Amino acid sequence: MRFCPLLILTALVFIFTACGEATPVCPPASQTPEYLTAPPEKQPTPTPGSGLSSIVLGRKEMQVDKVVEGPLCNDHWSGTVYVTCDVQVYPWVEDPTFLKDCQLNIEPMTVVYVAYHNNTAYYNGCSCHTGLTPEP
Repeated sequence: MRFCPLLILTALVFIFTACGEATPVCPPASQTPEYLTAPPEKQPTPTPGSGLSSIVLGRKEMQVDKVVEGPLCNDHWSGTVYVTCDVQVYPWVEDPTFLKDCQLNIEPMTVVYVAYHNNTAYYNGCSCHTGLTPEP
């Protein structure tokens, strides 16, 4: 019977430490974010990647077809895409529809990992940021 309180205490410590918040992938902004101001047609077209790139998600290394940095417009994504913390988007007021009229084409079956969302994988594109579908 002496082990019962110790067992309960150990279980509680384990539960509370396992349910802690995840450390954010992107560091907190130390300055005002740089938003895009020029219309999409005046944004530079990103240079195509040169094959697979290696990234680390958590403790796992994986290959992606494209790593996205800088302006997030005038692009075509397919395969597996990783969106870094260093992307630039248009400002928004209420709903985060910063991809509306952005000329970003995402092929069906594309998997998009987003650093800002703690490297979450999205399988249905980014339609919640275009205003086409509501926020998940």
